[in-house]
Amino acid sequence: MPARPVYAFAGDLLLAHGPLGEALPVVHAAARGGLGVLVFDAATGKVIDLDLRGTADEALARLAPLSGNKPEGEPEKRGPGRPKLGVTPREVTLLPRHWDWLSSQPGGASVALRKLVEAALRETEGPTQARRARDATYAFMTAVAGDRPGYEEATRMLFAGDWTAFDAAIEAWPADIRQAVTEMAESSWRNGKGR
Repeated sequence: MPARPVYAFAGDLLLAHGPLGEALPVVHAAARGGLGVLVFDAATGKVIDLDLRGTADEALARLAPLSGNKPEGEPEKRGPGRPKLGVTPREVTLLPRHWDWLSSQPGGASVALRKLVEAALRETEGPTQARRARDATYAFMTAVAGDRPGYEEATRMLFAGDWTAFDAAIEAWPADIRQAVTEMAESSWRNGKGR
């Protein structure tokens, strides 16, 4: 069952928040009841297009491709590299002095490159997560509150990291939208400048 976290809204009302597989029955029932429902990916802030035809169980069964799981019985595709380790070869262009340095490292070029990439990933993890959270919050805010009073100020404060002014700018928004925006931005606050 897809664990992708979502926010499902009907207008200003939050219908469901949590894993997509758990939210889908609520979304399906609301759509069948004639409500216009928008489902947002919590990680990106973008609308997810769902196929809600048939029963809730049928719609749920169609979610397997969204979760990244391959359908049963489909053979695993194999290509070059070490597929059991998830390794696929790619071409890297470096100067001769770079190759000389890499080959002199313990374990050779591959080990040295992996260590360098892992160190860079660890170093930029917080700022990268903060940027992604900010971008997701911005995408979500634009979709649900782009025409609301305080939107432009909230956007400026989101990117400036002024959380007091951000809270003030969204204060007049409906409670469910305000709550979702704040929750989405919290990762930015945790990994960025703090709140």
